Amino acid sequence: MGSALISRAQIIPSSLEIGTALKQALEQGTAKSADQLSAVDGFFGNAAVKILFPPQAQKAEKTLRKIGLNKLCDDVILSMNRAAEDAAIQAKPIFINAIKKMSLQDVTNILLGSPDAATQYFKRSTTADLFAKFRPVIQNSLDKVGATKYYADAANAYNKVPFVSKIDPDITGYATQKAIDGLFIEIAAQELIVRQNIGARPTPLMQKVFAFADKNKKF
Repeated sequence: MGSALISRAQIIPSSLEIGTALKQALEQGTAKSADQLSAVDGFFGNAAVKILFPPQAQKAEKTLRKIGLNKLCDDVILSMNRAAEDAAIQAKPIFINAIKKMSLQDVTNILLGSPDAATQYFKRSTTADLFAKFRPVIQNSLDKVGATKYYADAANAYNKVPFVSKIDPDITGYATQKAIDGLFIEIAAQELIVRQNIGARPTPLMQKVFAFADKNKKF
């Protein structure tokens, strides 16, 4: 009887162990996401997050390419992705702060919740801060390489075509939002890896806690 109780205590993690292990996993995943996306071609070379022309401007892009402005369009796309790569590293302290503020209920809900429960938590708790932090970095990066001018030139060139719907020549807000969207796509991918891959749990505590979660998750 006594050995059974000891064995059960060893299997069921304490609240402190759950909180510590989950926060370790989230720090690992968010740091890796920010590092990968901030590298050269982190956005541009990744089809899942690559930033393209805004949907409402894609018809304009096709028209511009038809009239020989391929380089202008390519410059706009490359510049938006380079700006997002410049901004991505700024996410690290924002995510660390959100992790520190997690309540025990937050931790439990994430550990035993849906496969993207952590990603959804970060969306709720960090999006506003990310936008505020990313926008000036992206604005500066776009200005530095001339992307705001490239896009304004592309928009203005298209807007001169007769009988077309006009497009907004301001690209900064769009690029900022797409950079944040891409970051969450990568975080969701990292979250899934930790949940599904035992090898992605490097510490004994993470292995213990996620093994418990595997047996008790709600989804």
